[in-house]
Amino acid sequence: MRRDLTQGPVLSSMVLFALPLMAGNILQQLYNITDSAIVGRFVGPDALAAVGSAYSLMTFITSIIIGLCLGSGALFALHYGRKDDDAFKRAAASSFIITGLTTVVLMAICLGFNTSIVRLLNTPEDISAMLESYLWYIYLGIPATLVSNCLGALMRSTGDSRTPLVYFAVSVVLNIILDLVFVVPLGMGVDGAAIATVISQYVSAIGLLVHCLVLRRGLLPSSHHWHVGRRDIKEVFSYSYLTCLQQSVMNFGILMIQGLVNSFGVTVMAAFAAAVKVDSFAYLPVQDFGNAYSFFISQNRGAGKADRVARGTRDALLMTCFFSLLISLVVNLLAHLLMGIFVDSGQTAVIDVGVGYLRIEGSFYILIAILFLLYGHFRAVGSPGVSLLLTVLSLGTRVALAYALAPSFGYLWIWASIPIGWAIADAVGLVLMRRSKTS
Repeated sequence: MRRDLTQGPVLSSMVLFALPLMAGNILQQLYNITDSAIVGRFVGPDALAAVGSAYSLMTFITSIIIGLCLGSGALFALHYGRKDDDAFKRAAASSFIITGLTTVVLMAICLGFNTSIVRLLNTPEDISAMLESYLWYIYLGIPATLVSNCLGALMRSTGDSRTPLVYFAVSVVLNIILDLVFVVPLGMGVDGAAIATVISQYVSAIGLLVHCLVLRRGLLPSSHHWHVGRRDIKEVFSYSYLTCLQQSVMNFGILMIQGLVNSFGVTVMAAFAAAVKVDSFAYLPVQDFGNAYSFFISQNRGAGKADRVARGTRDALLMTCFFSLLISLVVNLLAHLLMGIFVDSGQTAVIDVGVGYLRIEGSFYILIAILFLLYGHFRAVGSPGVSLLLTVLSLGTRVALAYALAPSFGYLWIWASIPIGWAIADAVGLVLMRRSKTS
């Protein structure tokens, strides 16, 4: 079902468009969460630590593809709002070419340098072989990530956020089933969890591709649209690569934090692995609301409806602040219970460290919620460079504080540095947003 974001009530249009987007990305996050929960309970803390390290790395790698697709999606929505079908399809063809070539290079690097990558993460020797084997299988799923995100961005730019949700839901259910079969009765350990994830990813990607070819063929470029020129490539490049760089910088900073966490041993690694799953799952709805807001702004800018852009920004800010405060309350109250999803109750040291993380960072979700909204705003108005600046400020502060203080004063400073970075980026972003409206 397609939704015209340039018509109807502003807030309900954004919310109704965002709900399937949130649900779809929550389901997508369940791939690694399922792996972590099952290996953590049925294999042990070492396996949980290995899968947790892989999560940070794969988030960084997939952020490159997701960033390209998010940036392209804003451009698709702009052309869709203008009712310019030819420009829409040329942009789609250009985006597919750029993203496809990038994915080929990325996959070759990952497979060729897998051992070196594991070493760079400061992985303890007793789990390095396990992590290396898990990653090798996971890398094979990168093309499926490309197909799913490219087609998902194309469909969402036209107001259809429900169709990708259906295919993600099917693949997540399949992933859970295959995880349980491969890890528990077959005893395949972390390799089984990785293979289950890759199979499920391809089922989703192939299903979505067939759907577009059969039922939404009008969205896809025709043969003459693939003869793209330098101007087409430059336009997509300007939107997608700065967004890609912003996403990559953000997740590279997280990857650097993973290396610092690893230096504190397997207990802290396992706790961080579990807590990050809860953490990212908790603020994923506000992240996706920021993405939905970006599509809303892009379509309405294309349609020349400045009043809806202003109203949408105000309503989005109020909604995301309310929702993030509610999430903070839930995470603080249920921190022990949430850690118990991933860690056996007998692993009290791991649970205690993870609860400390959740209560420190989880109290400040409003800051990351505002930051996601700022990312979506500047991407939609054609200023992805500002989003990159805010990411550098947020992650730069976080990494600098963590590396400066944690080695001497303990890992709690790794957790405390996170909201400090968010706050600095929010302050700068809100000032720049206000100045852009008054200039």
